[in-house]
Amino acid sequence: MSRYLIRRLGQAALVVAGVVTLTFVIMRLVPGDPAVAYAGPRASPAELAAARQRFGLDDPLPVQLWNYVRDLIAGDWGTSLHTKQPVRDDLFLAFPASFELVAAALIIAVAAGIPLGVAAARYRGRLPDLSIRLSSMLAVSVPVFWMALALQTIFASGLGWFPIAGEYDTSLDQTSPLRVYTNITAVDALFTGNWPILASTLHHLVLPALVLAAYPAGVIAQMTRAALIEESARDHARMERALGFGETAVLTRFALRPALNPVLSLIALVFAYSIVNGFLVEAVFNWPGLGRYAADSIRTLDTPAIAGVTLLVAALYVVANLAVDLLQGVIDPRVRAR
Repeated sequence: MSRYLIRRLGQAALVVAGVVTLTFVIMRLVPGDPAVAYAGPRASPAELAAARQRFGLDDPLPVQLWNYVRDLIAGDWGTSLHTKQPVRDDLFLAFPASFELVAAALIIAVAAGIPLGVAAARYRGRLPDLSIRLSSMLAVSVPVFWMALALQTIFASGLGWFPIAGEYDTSLDQTSPLRVYTNITAVDALFTGNWPILASTLHHLVLPALVLAAYPAGVIAQMTRAALIEESARDHARMERALGFGETAVLTRFALRPALNPVLSLIALVFAYSIVNGFLVEAVFNWPGLGRYAADSIRTLDTPAIAGVTLLVAALYVVANLAVDLLQGVIDPRVRAR
């Protein structure tokens, strides 16, 4: 297990190094002068020179890359050209809301996708299987912004069951102010016993989380079905049937655990995908997360902020993938030998 862990950590470090280098190169290829963006278009030559010196733009590229990596290791992700604040602080304020949305969506996706995949494998070729496969294909293929607008129109504007936008009812800030610890509103409200804001946050979270959960739920259901069908055709499954176990028991008690390996890998992929895909959902539902920050950064050509968002998403993907690899090694010892 220790060799497996070291090997996976080495691979993760290589991926991070590649992303850091690629991000630095893209930052230098983006049109525009960061010094002008920071100091303003009416800045004097002395102010521009000071800005260029502050960001090290006059140094040779290898020196700039070294300084960039050194600062990242030290926790300095640069200064936003738009907000004039450290990018790390901006991300600390913007990311928790996105994480709240993505976490809720993945919980829904896993809770729905795996049982649906099991049911589809159990009734393979019959009506439940066909219905689940058709539904999962629709969930995967429908554009996320169209689904968001459709749910808003039906359940928010039409039926009035859910709020149309926002993270929670901001009028509660006057009657039930929230003490902030993690910047994840639902978690802070739960830990501090702020039930009005918790209820409002969960109410606002339903529609965007369902929209964001649609794609991963469909993919997880399809992958679970395929993995279970393959696993249930192996020798051990035939032996279990010969011992008198029913098909449902064979699938859930014996085939599901080894079949979860590819599903876990898929969950790591859709986690990073959901963060990026969530940018569109956040825009439609006016959710205060990374999507708004990334959109503002792109509109203002704020290269340090764009690089910060890119590095954060890449780091989250690497961490999620590493966690899944380790979990696979615990579930199935055969994985460690690969």
